[in-house]
Amino acid sequence: MGVFIYVLTAVVVLVGYLGLKWRRALQYWQNLGIPCEEPHILMGSLSGVQTSRSFCDVWMEYYNKFRGSGPFAGFYWFQRPGILVLDTSLAKLILIKEFNKFTDRGFYHSTEDDPLSGQLFLLDGQKWKSMRSKLSTTFTSGNMNYMFPTVVKVGHEFIAVFGQTMEKSPIVEVKDILARFTPDVIGTCAFGIECSSLKDPPDAEFRVMGRRAVFEQRHGTIGIVVINCFQNLARRLHMKITIEDAEHFFLRIVRETVFFREQNNIRRNDFMDQLIDLKNSVSLTILEMAAQAFVFFGAGFETSSTTMGFALYKLAQHQDIQDRVRIECQEVIANCNGELTYESMKDLVYLDQVISETLRLYTVLPVLNRECLEDFVVPDNPKYVIKKGMPVLIPAGAMHRDENLYPNPNTFDPDNFSADRVQERDSMEWLPFGEGPRNCIGMRFGQMQARVGLAFLINEFKFSLCDQTTIPMVYSKKTFLLTIDTGIFLKVDRV
Repeated sequence: MGVFIYVLTAVVVLVGYLGLKWRRALQYWQNLGIPCEEPHILMGSLSGVQTSRSFCDVWMEYYNKFRGSGPFAGFYWFQRPGILVLDTSLAKLILIKEFNKFTDRGFYHSTEDDPLSGQLFLLDGQKWKSMRSKLSTTFTSGNMNYMFPTVVKVGHEFIAVFGQTMEKSPIVEVKDILARFTPDVIGTCAFGIECSSLKDPPDAEFRVMGRRAVFEQRHGTIGIVVINCFQNLARRLHMKITIEDAEHFFLRIVRETVFFREQNNIRRNDFMDQLIDLKNSVSLTILEMAAQAFVFFGAGFETSSTTMGFALYKLAQHQDIQDRVRIECQEVIANCNGELTYESMKDLVYLDQVISETLRLYTVLPVLNRECLEDFVVPDNPKYVIKKGMPVLIPAGAMHRDENLYPNPNTFDPDNFSADRVQERDSMEWLPFGEGPRNCIGMRFGQMQARVGLAFLINEFKFSLCDQTTIPMVYSKKTFLLTIDTGIFLKVDRV
């Protein structure tokens, strides 16, 4: 009986201590007088996410509520006190000037138990620095030039399939067909494999596994809270974030591709060749190769196809802008004897402005995550201190719709990215690819893929609204990325 009382007392004391610590954590910003919302006991400032509102809604609502109140607002990443940046000058400090204090993203990864989590996007500290250095030559202009003919080849197949789809019905769901184009591009460039997403859409394994890896969660709410708030515990529990089927698929594909190429002395001047060279020169392991190929595929196919879909959606609403883009695309393609070249991409100036404006209005990754590595006092604001270990959120998508940065911020205006306006604008005011040493390493490839796909489409087809077009756009509540659950239906005619 005495032992039972002792154990019960110990449990009560422990639960009481943890409860008090939990409560203090959720009162952190209130006690300091820093503006913030009252947090949910489990979800913190993410209350209602994935049920009543999307992640994008969270960032947008929080930013609009507190902007102008100071350099940042207090935020609770589940039970962890963090900050949501409200000022572009603070964003510049975090991303560039004081980068060494905010190098990490702070996302969960466990390379021993979950090898595909060893991807560049998730790695922190020295592991990130080492991998970024190894991959720094992968996405140079020279390598983009090597991969360009492969992108164009898939682009021609894409246009043929798109035309066949349009002939069956003038109302085309463009989101789906674009999500079949980008897996074929990236699968071919990253793995040297014909993915057949365009030819065989229902059973295209690359597309299926890519979407599952991006959108499916391995854990429920409690598991997600543990992974985000108690990362060391999650690692001791050997928790994974990659769904098992995707892990087995991508590891198998990389092993088979590397073995086949090395055994047959095959080179394709693509991303996989770059990884094989790194394996043989700087001892990149097969598991590390698989992780980098996995993030290249997963990040590239969804972000690019979504951006292209949103671009067509806006062009269908603005025929004058679409006509201007088409004239440019037709002139550039005609000057290259009916074919795009890597050198001619620089002449697609207005198309590039359209893509940039689309990324402003529809920022696919609407928030940039960092973690503070040492206590940081915001200059000229001694009350505002970012403590070591705090999550840092920079709401890029919300900033892109701030009327103080962009006049008429909800209007689609590609002239926002004319050469003169870009030169006048601070780089912190357009962040779809991040900024600084930890910006998106695949930015050039993503932009190249989108330019080719859109140039080919606009060159041959006219896009208009129809009765099935959803206006305004309704965003998915389930994903961290900005996307939609429904399709984008447009009327399509040949030019």
